Amino acid sequence: MVGNRQSSSGSSSSFANEKNQKFRCSCGNYAVVRSVKKGPNSGMKFYGCPLWPDTKCEMFRWVNQNNPMEDLQYHVLEKETRICELEYEQQCRDDKIKRLQLKKDNLEEDVQEMKNEVYAMRVEMMNCSRNEKNLSMALVFSWIFFAIVLFYLKF
Repeated sequence: MVGNRQSSSGSSSSFANEKNQKFRCSCGNYAVVRSVKKGPNSGMKFYGCPLWPDTKCEMFRWVNQNNPMEDLQYHVLEKETRICELEYEQQCRDDKIKRLQLKKDNLEEDVQEMKNEVYAMRVEMMNCSRNEKNLSMALVFSWIFFAIVLFYLKF
C-alpha cells in the first residue's frame, strides 16, 4: 500500500517504508505519518492509524516525540493536575457548604427570635384588647351610675 490519502479533517498521510515505522496502532496496523493541514500546528507531522477515519482507533503521536516514557510521565502529570483541580473544587464546595450551613443556622435563629417576638406581641395585643374592653365597660357602667344618681337626685 503506497500512496497518499486525503481526509476531510485536513490532514494527509503517506506510507513510509516499513523499516522506518516504529509504532503500531491499537488496530495492530503500522502507524502512518500524516501532516497537519490546518490550524496552529499546520505542517507538523504525526503518526496516526492507516484506517482513520473509518475506525475508532485513536492512535496519535507527534513524529518528533520519541520517548514513550515521556508520554507516560506527561499523562501522569496531567492526571495529577486534574486530581489537584478536582480536590480544589471539592474543597471550595465544602467551604461553600459550611458557609451556607452557618448562614442557614443564623437564619433559623433569626426566625425563632421573630416567632418569639410575634408571640409576645400577640399576648400584649390580647392584654391591650382586654384592657380596652374593661375600660369600655367601666365607662359604660360609670355613665349608667351617673344617670342613676342624677335620676335619684332629681326625684
